[in-house]
Amino acid sequence: MTAIKETSTIQENKQYALEQCPVTYVMEKIGGYWKPIIIYHLSQGDKRYSELKRAIPAVTEKMLIQHLKQLEADGLVIREAKPVVPPFVTYRLSTSGKGLMPVIDAMANWAFKDGSGTYKK
Repeated sequence: MTAIKETSTIQENKQYALEQCPVTYVMEKIGGYWKPIIIYHLSQGDKRYSELKRAIPAVTEKMLIQHLKQLEADGLVIREAKPVVPPFVTYRLSTSGKGLMPVIDAMANWAFKDGSGTYKK
């Protein structure tokens, strides 16, 4: 992986945008294709990794693991590992993650109401 030069103009501009624009801040936390989908599925209750994988079959294992780690690092998801054999790990939304549900619900409602006829449930 390429190291990011922290003093670059791009990084300064990104930091400025994060501090000045709330939409940029939210997109930094939940941006990307899979994060909102993971949050949506966790809104329905605690899930084990395998349950998430079944619920989102198109996501690769690498991407699911990577995004779960990022969501956990950002304080949106709580990972709970129970000290048993075999390991029992569950994921759930944190209070901050639950606070995103109006945003995720608005996205889903928009898809249902979009007049283009593209989305079919």
